[in-house]
Amino acid sequence: MKWIAPALAYLAVGVGIFLFHSAWGALVGFHVAIVLSLLVARPHLPLSFLLKNSKIKRVLVSGLLCGSSGVALYFLWNHFGFASDLPAQVRALGLNSSTWIPFVAYFALVNPFVEEYFWRGYLGSDAKSLHISDFVYSGFHALILIGKVRTSSIIFALSMLVLAGWFWRQLAREEDGLFAPVFGHMAADLTILMAVYLKV
Repeated sequence: MKWIAPALAYLAVGVGIFLFHSAWGALVGFHVAIVLSLLVARPHLPLSFLLKNSKIKRVLVSGLLCGSSGVALYFLWNHFGFASDLPAQVRALGLNSSTWIPFVAYFALVNPFVEEYFWRGYLGSDAKSLHISDFVYSGFHALILIGKVRTSSIIFALSMLVLAGWFWRQLAREEDGLFAPVFGHMAADLTILMAVYLKV
C-alpha cells in the first residue's frame, strides 16, 4: 500500500486537471487520495509530529529560503518561457477573481500539512542522501506544469523540487519533527502562487 498511495495521488491530480479541468478538483482530490491512503495504512506517526520542532532558527531559515522561490519566480518570470495563453489556461481551470484568493489560502494553509505528513512523514526516510520519495514528490508537479511552460523550465522546476523534498526531509530528520518543513512549504506555496496570481 505504501507505494500505491503516491500513484493514487498522481491519478487524482491528473483527473482533476485533464478530465474535470478544475484546479480545486485536482487539489481536493489530491488531498482526499492522500488522506484515504493514510487511513488505510494507519501509520504510527502521530499528528502532533506536524507541530514538533526543536530549533526556531531552522523554522525561520526554512521559511526565508523557501519563500524566496516565489520572489525569484516573480522577478525572473520572463526567463521561464510561460505559455502565451497561460491566463486563459488558468481561467479554464476555474481560477478567477473570486476564486483565486480562497484557493491560495487553502493551498498555503492546508496543503503543507497534508503533503509534509505524507511525503516526509509517511513516505520519508532518515537517509542523508537523495531518496526515492524526493523524486516521487517532485514528479507529480509535472502534471501541473505540462503545457504551461517550456520543457526546459519543467525539468528545472522538477530538479528544484527534488532538492526541496530532500531539504525538507533533512529538516525533519534533524528536528525529529515536521514543523520546519511545513513552515517552509507554506512559504513556498504562498509566494509561488502569489507570483502566478500577480502575473496572470
